[in-house]
Amino acid sequence: MSEAAKTLPPIGCNGRGAQASSREAPVSLTEAPIEEQFRLVREAGVFDYFDRLPMPDQVDTYRRCIERFGLPVHTASWFYALGRDEALLADKLRLAAEVGAHTHNIMLYWHDAGGRPIGNDEVADFYLRAYDEGMARGVEPAFELHVNMWSEDPRRVAPVAAAVMRRGIPFHFTLDYSHGIFKMGNAQELAICGLTEDVAAGRAVLDPFQPGNFVDQWLQMGIVRWLQVRSVAPNGPRNRWSTGDTGEAVAAVPEHSIFPYRAGEAGRGILYPFTEPGPGEWHSDWDANALACTREVVRKVLAYHHAQADSPLRWITTEMINLPDYAHNARFSLIGQNAAIARFVRDTWAGLGPG
Repeated sequence: MSEAAKTLPPIGCNGRGAQASSREAPVSLTEAPIEEQFRLVREAGVFDYFDRLPMPDQVDTYRRCIERFGLPVHTASWFYALGRDEALLADKLRLAAEVGAHTHNIMLYWHDAGGRPIGNDEVADFYLRAYDEGMARGVEPAFELHVNMWSEDPRRVAPVAAAVMRRGIPFHFTLDYSHGIFKMGNAQELAICGLTEDVAAGRAVLDPFQPGNFVDQWLQMGIVRWLQVRSVAPNGPRNRWSTGDTGEAVAAVPEHSIFPYRAGEAGRGILYPFTEPGPGEWHSDWDANALACTREVVRKVLAYHHAQADSPLRWITTEMINLPDYAHNARFSLIGQNAAIARFVRDTWAGLGPG
């Protein structure tokens, strides 16, 4: 077994989760300065790096923070629409390279700039373009499982990956399975991307405990490059503390959305606290058993990495973030939730024993 397979990959914290929120200071869409984000991630004591793409005017700040806090930036993410953002891709890859990131996570919208759903062949072509442009800068692409993106229908992942690999190019996949778990048992969310019949018939298996599930499929394909961990509950509660009426633009929510976002409606339920919230910190009841699927996905991915000499897993990040579909207006410590997940990842790895 290779040394890489015996070592837990570095664990980073998404900068959107670096808030010292509380009952007195709820999770906000207005973020702390970059220096404060780095400081919170460092002081949590459980992270190896900082996960975030700088804005063009933040590169020098990032470099100072990387040096000051001893937290490299290995990974960075952005979102794109076909027919609009081809030039933007090159700009974001350059920014990623300028702060030392090795992998750029790409969220490619379900619709192109004109509102047309894009096909699998177009997704594969964009990946190949990102691969050529990124590798020239020393930054590899990874495509993410994510709502509002082409991959909101998880059945599309395997054929796109296969199309890329037929070209002799590795397909790097970012597994954030919170975007699958939260759909379990949720009729609206299953219907949005046409999963209802296939899930009912057992042709599409979201439950990571059941045979034939998507996580096992993707691990066996050897494509999981990056594990993003956000705790979520099957058919979990929507975020009724965030009702989409702030007037603020929301990252990763496109003009043409697969989900019918409307002002006044609660955010989608793509986050569930990992540790029990205190009184008044969360809008819904909390049950530790609701975390079973999240924990199982972490266990599966780490067990695969532990056992396979050629495991492609390179990065892990925690993803308890501040946006409306997630933790906006929650009154627990957001950085504390991220740190708890990081400790769980480390404990799970330790429990697997020596390589």
